[in-house]
Amino acid sequence: MRGMSEETSPGPAPAGLDPAAWSAHHRACLAGEAGYMDPATGLFSPTSTFLRERGHCCGCGCRHCPYSLREQQAAGRLPKPCFPWEPAV
Repeated sequence: MRGMSEETSPGPAPAGLDPAAWSAHHRACLAGEAGYMDPATGLFSPTSTFLRERGHCCGCGCRHCPYSLREQQAAGRLPKPCFPWEPAV
């Protein structure tokens, strides 16, 4: 989400991602925050900006992971996410 400005709309949410979560992600990126509280679950979700700036993929299947599938697999991403529920995206 580089180059976003406050005038920039987050656009349509990716398939399977709640539009409210997508909007919260966009606002957190604009504010330079590491993440946001998911509106539906109340769980913390790191932003793609934070994950990119960290410099490596953790392999956990983060909702907004900016790394390619190849990089995620090299980091040890399992076929299922590390957490016990299905991620939105």
